[in-house]
Amino acid sequence: MLRTIVLGSAAGGGFPQWNSNASACRRARNSDPLAKQRTQASLAVSTDDRHWYVLNASPDLRAQIEATPVLWPREGLRSSPVSGIVLTGGDVDAIAGLLHLRERQPFVIYATSCVHNILAANPIFAVLAPDCVKRESVSVGSKVELRDARGEGTGLTVELFPVPGKMPLYLESVDQETRTHTETEYTVGVEVVERASGAHFFFIPGCAVMTRSLAERLRGAPLVFFDGTLWTDDEMIRSGLGSKTGKRMGHMSIGGESGVIAAFRELGVERKILIHINNSNPVLLEDSPERAIATAEGWEVAYDGMEVVP
Repeated sequence: MLRTIVLGSAAGGGFPQWNSNASACRRARNSDPLAKQRTQASLAVSTDDRHWYVLNASPDLRAQIEATPVLWPREGLRSSPVSGIVLTGGDVDAIAGLLHLRERQPFVIYATSCVHNILAANPIFAVLAPDCVKRESVSVGSKVELRDARGEGTGLTVELFPVPGKMPLYLESVDQETRTHTETEYTVGVEVVERASGAHFFFIPGCAVMTRSLAERLRGAPLVFFDGTLWTDDEMIRSGLGSKTGKRMGHMSIGGESGVIAAFRELGVERKILIHINNSNPVLLEDSPERAIATAEGWEVAYDGMEVVP
């Protein structure tokens, strides 16, 4: 059985963000049950409960592992059921958690060549010793069986596919700042498939726009975790929390005529879950009008510890 656990559901900075005194973050910090605290976006998947794969290594990964008993060591003095990491991009909130896994524990990192180049170019990631941690490049559009560090198959396959987005902000040059709708290996979605049953789902934590090809890929899917970063494109600017629009950061808005909700209305996706949600987004608040709209449209809002079986 294909099991999926939401390790973290927030965008970069988490909820509450450490330096935010905004109303929503104050509610979360004060343990308001309608403003649940959330760590940064990541999933764990398994088909046998012995080998687990983490989709995106968030900066909160150590705490997420400690909050998730199925990811605890089980054998000997040192061990881990985490057999691999699958990366959808090179943003800080997708790769920084790799540094928590530096204790000479064997596992495999699956990513596009662009993302592997980012890791290779930064010497800090050399703490992941190459004789323990294998780095496997995955070509977009190809299906790859996930294996453990010994090369044994685990019954799961993934396909990485490009989605409209942008390269990590820290790598941008001036002429690249507005290129937010291009499809490159810097921003990908993941389809995870259990080979034995055919059960599958999609994980797309960042997407700048819904294209015709992406819509056709998702049509009729049993389960999609999708980019829920902002409710409106200028949300952070209007609230005084930042200077960038969602489009500038490579994210669709949830609301509006060209937003996520509208884009999914005719796709017939059975279960739709918003993930990678920024602390400024009112959909995080269970008593907000925006949450009511999303719920009425058939959307769920991911929360840490949520378990989903496609």
